[in-house]
Amino acid sequence: MAEEAKKRVMVVDDAALVRLYYRDTLEHAGFHVDEALNGLEALEKLLTAPVALLIVDINMPQMDGLTFVDAVRRREMPLASTPALITSTEGGAQDFAAARAAGANFYLVKPVTRERLLEVTAMLCGTAA
Repeated sequence: MAEEAKKRVMVVDDAALVRLYYRDTLEHAGFHVDEALNGLEALEKLLTAPVALLIVDINMPQMDGLTFVDAVRRREMPLASTPALITSTEGGAQDFAAARAAGANFYLVKPVTRERLLEVTAMLCGTAA
């Protein structure tokens, strides 16, 4: 995967402030950020512009994050192998288990610090932190 492709990330969250915070953090670190308001919009965008990482909230209208990640995993390769980082205010064992069952690669409880977001993004994208 080309270095440019490794640095393309999609943030899927219905909260504008969260998307802005993630975009600001990631763009300052050299990542290119696409955004979607929910899983349905993200699926449509991914069909035309694949990314190296999905950063996904759970609670969203139209298509929640777990349904979205599960739908991505059911797609044909290479889309199905796109790493997914779930971020949520929910932090119980059942939440982690549900994310794992949907196919998430990593789970962070909000609020997510800039340092932790960059660390996990770099790890999942296979880039230097």
